[in-house]
Formats: sequence, C-alpha cells, structure tokens
Amino acid sequence: MKVTSQVWIYFILIFGVCFKENSAKWVWNCTEPDYACERTFTIEQTSTLYSSVELCRLVCGSDGIIWPLPYSYSVIDKSLVTVNISTAWFNTKASDEPTYTFLEDLITYFTNTSSYIDFCTKQTYTVQINLEAKSSSLVLNWDTDESYELVTYTDDQTNQVTINITAETVFGVRHGLESLLQLIVPDDLCYVMLKSVQIKDKPFYKHRGLLLDSGRNYLSVDIIKKNIIAMASSKMNVLHWHLSDSQSFPFVSSREPNMSRYGAYSDREVYNPTDVADLIKFAKIRGVRIIPEIDGPAHVGSGWQWSAESGLGNLVVCQNQQPYRSYCIQPPCGQLNPANPWIYEVLRNIYNDITDLWEGIDAFHMGGDEVYIPCWNSSEEILQYIGTKNRSEEVFLNLWAEFQSKATQAFDTAKGNNGTSLIVWTSSLTDPAIIENNLPKDRYVIQTWVPSTNTVPQELIDLGYKIIVSTKDKWYLDHGFWGSTSYYTWRQVYDNQILSGDAVLGGEICMWGELVNDNNVEPRVWPRAAAAAERLWSNPQTSSETADGRFFIHYDRLNKRGIRTSAVIPKFCAQNVNDCAGYLTF
Repeated sequence: MKVTSQVWIYFILIFGVCFKENSAKWVWNCTEPDYACERTFTIEQTSTLYSSVELCRLVCGSDGIIWPLPYSYSVIDKSLVTVNISTAWFNTKASDEPTYTFLEDLITYFTNTSSYIDFCTKQTYTVQINLEAKSSSLVLNWDTDESYELVTYTDDQTNQVTINITAETVFGVRHGLESLLQLIVPDDLCYVMLKSVQIKDKPFYKHRGLLLDSGRNYLSVDIIKKNIIAMASSKMNVLHWHLSDSQSFPFVSSREPNMSRYGAYSDREVYNPTDVADLIKFAKIRGVRIIPEIDGPAHVGSGWQWSAESGLGNLVVCQNQQPYRSYCIQPPCGQLNPANPWIYEVLRNIYNDITDLWEGIDAFHMGGDEVYIPCWNSSEEILQYIGTKNRSEEVFLNLWAEFQSKATQAFDTAKGNNGTSLIVWTSSLTDPAIIENNLPKDRYVIQTWVPSTNTVPQELIDLGYKIIVSTKDKWYLDHGFWGSTSYYTWRQVYDNQILSGDAVLGGEICMWGELVNDNNVEPRVWPRAAAAAERLWSNPQTSSETADGRFFIHYDRLNKRGIRTSAVIPKFCAQNVNDCAGYLTF
C-alpha cells in the first residue's frame, strides 16, 4: 500500500508538470515606453498578455490596427470587452427609401464580410450598431463626401456595446463599417473590441485607384470581384478598368458586336452587358466606382479586322505590321485611322453602349498614349488626307488633336452626354508646351505616368489642369518582371509622396496585364496596392517603417478575406516587428 501511494504521488507530480508545460503558449506583451508588442512563451494568463499580435496592437500604442490610418483615432477606454457580433442588431436612419435600402445592403455586406462564428464560452456583451446617412445622394464621384464618424461606448450595467456610425453619405457609412470590422479581433474562440473608441475620418485624396488591364490577358469576373473586395478593405474607391488593347477587345458591344467577335480570345473570354452591370453594382456597394477605358487612337488592333469586309474601309492602319518595332510599341500593331470618317460612327456606337451600362457616367478614360507616328506615316490614305508633303511631328500631332476632338464629339453625341470628364494619359499631345492648343482644361483630366522626379505633373497643374498621378517608377506593379525595370516593394509604394492640392484628384497604382492572369494577378497586386491605399487616404508624413505593424496585420486581414497576397516578409517579423528593424527595408 505504501508503494502504491508513492507511485500515485509521483504520477500526480509528473502529470502536473506536463500539464503546466502543455498549457504554456506564445503570447504578446505591450512593452513601455516604446509601446511595442513583444512575443513571449509563458504559462501566465493575465490581462496584460494577449493571444495574438493583432490583439496586442489593438491595445498597444496610439495608432491601433486600422488600415488605412484614420484622420483622427482616439481610444477613450482601452479595456477589452468580449462581444457576440453574430447577434448584433442594427438601427438605420435615412432620409428616403433608396438610401435606406442601400444601408440595408451595407448591413448585409458587413455580416457577410465578418462571418463571425461564435464558439465563445465567456460572458459576451450584446452589440447595437446605429447607422446614419444624412444625405440621400447615392452618387459616387470625385465630389462625394466619404467622411464618417465612429463612436463606441460600453454599458457594463446592461452588458451592451453601442456603436454609432454617422456620415454625410452612404459611402462614408460604408467606410465606417470597414473600420468597425477591423476593430473586432479574435481572442482564442471569442471576439473582443475596445470598450470606447472615437474615430473621425476622411480621405486626403478624392481618387484612390487601381488599374486592372483585361485587354492583354483576360481576367474573369470573379477575379475582378476579388480585387474589388481587397480595394474595399483598403478604402480605395476607383477601379480603372482598361477594357481593351491591341491584343484583344473582350467588351461585348451591343451596337458593334463584331468588336468582340473578332477581338476576344474566345467566346468565353468576354464581358457581356450582364457581366458589366453586375460588376458595377458589386463595386458600388463596396464604395468603388468603375471607370472604363476604351483605348485609342493607339493600342488598337484585335477587334477591328472586320471593317473592310463590311464596306467601311480600313478603320485601323498598320494592323499587325511586321517588324512590329517599326510601327508600334508591342505586337500586334494598330492605330485608328483618322482619315476614315466611319471610325467616329463606330466609336459613337461603342460609347453609346458604355453610357447605357454606366448610367450617369461622369468620368471616362479615352487612353491616348504611345501614338506611334511611323504607323500613320506608313498609310497612303492618311498621307493623302493630311494633304501635305510636310511630314513633321507637328503635322501628325495636329492630326492626333483632330482625332481627339472628333472622338470627344462622338462621345458627347452618345445619349446626349456632354458633361462627362474625359481622362487621357500623358503623351506628346499633353506636352505642357502645346496641351492648351489641343485639350480644354475644363473637360480633360490628365493621368500622368512619368517618374517621380519628372516636372510634368506640376507644369500641368500650373496650366490649370486637374491630374491623376500614376508614378511610373513607384506605382507600376508590372515592373521588375520584364526588361530592365525594377520591382517596387510595398515600402517604395508607401513612401511615394505625390503632389497635393485641389488640382490633384489623387492617384492610381497600375497593374498592366502582359504578364498576369487569373492565376497570379492577386499576389502581384496585393498587398502592395494597400500601401498605395494608405498613401492616398491618409497621406502620412511618416515613413513606411512606422506603419510596419499595421501593414503586416492588414496583409493578414486580406488573406483571411480570401485574397491571395504575396509574402512581403517572413512571418517571424510580422509577429516580432522590433526584432526585424531594418530588415527588408529596401
């Protein structure tokens, strides 16, 4: 009996040691005075130890975990409260039925995005979310007020958290809900949030865009939607859809069906009107408007082959000419034929289809870059049209300006539309020395795609033009995968400070499509585009190194929302930011 008791005592001691060892785990501690989250392996369980780096950063320091950084973020009470979000109930305040319906759609968006499955065994607080949109406007454009105020407070007597989101428009409410989603953090099997927070937030720039190119390689509707989801998660508000290029014309034009018949890669790789309408609606509820681009007069080819057989003559010249480097930038070559009057009729029909789908369209991108004069110079029809032996650059620039003017008239006659802002890329036609002769500043917005040291953006501003900035040596995501171009890290994207002022509508980060498709476009874009998102929403005066912790959390957040993001750092560094200071900062 004595031996048995000794064995039993020994067993209890061993079991206790093993149990204590097995209950030890990695946790994070908020250190002072630097307010860093330090990872440690311990069996302790105290209120100052947190189960994840995300939870630690929610409490630790002044910036929190919201991406992009809010204009004003105040933690009134940093105590944590366990909440049951799956049973949250909403109150909505709207001035009319359409606004109320939009708010209801936002609630659906919130619940679908949160997808909180409650396995929590702790006592939880109920959640009431009050939404108010003061304006009845459902228009999303450069004049839309996207600001919002979010206030949370907790009543320990009733065990309830109340969240008020107030905004001028439904789009501000949407941004407030996005911030709220980011404030709710998992803690083991439960979800927690801060007891009391006040946020006053607004974007620095009106135009916070991403360009996707489905002309070079087809992108499925589902993949475009996933990018829109990531944009909404990062408070970006413009998807610039480069719908056509010389390689393909996947847009199904009801009035000019030959364009996609001849121009699409296959019958399945097209965007029919139903697809486009679905994408526009999907984007709008997420605070994103889609600005379409039908490129011209260069970057055309596929889709225009049918014109001669249809009795319209050659709508495109130097089509698929070889050697292509003598006629264009990349194969297949092709430029619209300004000597053929039928070109404007076909363009008018395409523009009509665009204005049908984009009801009330207020911005349209006409392309307008990389016009190659040797292409036009090789066409006898064009040479006869200009009627001069003088083949100087000035003559062809005048021809280009004439085309642009007539294309604008074609757009304006589509549905009687004459107030839409027209966007073009910087080019020889937008040279500050001559642009005022060619493009009226009250109608055209210029999208600059020059290096960060180039003075053209400022020169255009000085002339009175509004601009959208796409810094070529910082925000071109295709770079680093071809030729002598360089890859731009998320830090370089983030630290790209662009011009500001009323004339600068904002910026766009660009994913040109030569080397991406459904399989790799997401990790090529994300999370780098999110770095541009904070630059455009917050325009921080600090460097990317001060954003490390929040960026790595947002990177993980995008992954959890189903976005295939590219790794930007070893996960060890995401969990131990201070231990990796100076690492991968190039």
